[in-house]
Amino acid sequence: MKRIVLAFIITLLVAPVIAQPPARQRQAKQQAEQQQQQQAVGVSERAKLEYPVAPSMPEDVSWRRDLYRIIDLSLDKNAVLYYPQEPEGDKMNLFTFLFKLVMRQQVTAYKHTFSGKENFTSANAVTREDILSRAGIPFQKNGDKIRVLDIDIPSDAVKLYYVKESTYFDQHTAQFRRQITALCPVLGQSDEFTSSGSRQVPMFWLKYEDIAPYLSKLELMASNYNNAATITADDYFTTNQYEGKIYMTSNLQGNKLPTDTTLAAVQKHIEGELTTLESHVWGTDSVAAKRMQARADSLAAANEATEEKAGKSSRKSKDSASDESTSSRSQLKRQKSGESTSSKSSKSSSPRISVRRQRH
Repeated sequence: MKRIVLAFIITLLVAPVIAQPPARQRQAKQQAEQQQQQQAVGVSERAKLEYPVAPSMPEDVSWRRDLYRIIDLSLDKNAVLYYPQEPEGDKMNLFTFLFKLVMRQQVTAYKHTFSGKENFTSANAVTREDILSRAGIPFQKNGDKIRVLDIDIPSDAVKLYYVKESTYFDQHTAQFRRQITALCPVLGQSDEFTSSGSRQVPMFWLKYEDIAPYLSKLELMASNYNNAATITADDYFTTNQYEGKIYMTSNLQGNKLPTDTTLAAVQKHIEGELTTLESHVWGTDSVAAKRMQARADSLAAANEATEEKAGKSSRKSKDSASDESTSSRSQLKRQKSGESTSSKSSKSSSPRISVRRQRH
């Protein structure tokens, strides 16, 4: 009995000692993760100070509409994000740039959930190993460091982006604005089980507010005709130079857009709702109203120019008609005076004929 009690006491004393190392490991891991997040936040804050960007959307906006668009890089307006397909010195396309930011842990990547929407919580953050393993990208790991060769970055396989676009009314500045709030690169992979032979794999969501300071350093070629013309990636998105179709919206019922032939009509209807709302809130202060007013002004100016031109032509025709009538009257007078002169001269210059009787 004493042996059993002694063994029980020894077990109670040894158990905390055995359980302590795993607890310490978990605590050390949590501290390392927190330190990495703090370092990432610190780098992001320094980047914001060095490279100012457009102000983010206020949290207390009075009206907002969230839409999700597909940016197809095969379109001319979006091709600026795709080239060069492989890094050329300091030049790289958007995906290569974002991929390196994530691998260096300068920004936090988040999982693409089943619903397709973003979830920017720490519980939804995705690790670098998960991203690389899911995409099938080879890498080398040495402790906490991960190395991916440039040749292994699938920069040419990302031809689509999902973006969350928020159109909102800022009551502080009385302006309508359109701003990207989240971005997700979509990787194209070959798949023999699909009819098209490929499938689209969303890789991760990025908060645009986090990547904006870095995008202001990424210069892209802005023209096919002038290779000296460049634009930063942040300016490209801020000025809404991209072109994308709506594939999802945020609504109360969670309804999805149709996938049949009515999709184009629904997309056009949503775009029309945004334009109509913008044109009716502040009247002439809105962009659409200004365009309508400018068009009306141009039509009025054109009408005035036409009327003025018509007036000038009518006056000119009247003047020419009066000139013609004056010239015709003067010509008629000249003709009459000529006739009288000729008749007088004919009378005066005609020879006198005397008739004499001839003798036979």
